[in-house]
Amino acid sequence: MQPALSINRSTALAAAALVLILPLSAVSCSAAQKAIDCGNTALRISTDITQVGTAFNNADNDPAAAGRALQQLKTDLDQLGRNSGDADVSKAVTDLQNQVTALQKAADTNQAPDLKPLGDAAAKLTKACTG
Repeated sequence: MQPALSINRSTALAAAALVLILPLSAVSCSAAQKAIDCGNTALRISTDITQVGTAFNNADNDPAAAGRALQQLKTDLDQLGRNSGDADVSKAVTDLQNQVTALQKAADTNQAPDLKPLGDAAAKLTKACTG
């Protein structure tokens, strides 16, 4: 009978170890998933911001391009804002949305936009995703 007790003890120890390890691996997967999601989002937002800059720089050739690029950025930011459960990411998204609004006003009034605040807000999003 002694070997049966040994197997049961080993099984119990293994089960206890799994109970302790599984929550840690779930946290790791959650953090990894957040990093992947943020990375994908940051890439999309970065592409949108590049398109906004290009559109404003070529406004003489295609005045409507800036509006389209801003709308795409706004759409992606709205989606990110809805899907984010992280307070820092949500705040960074709100900052970016405020910059998009400011750029839209500049485009609507034919003023030269200041793209630096948009870049600064994008940097905050990157920091929120990696921090």
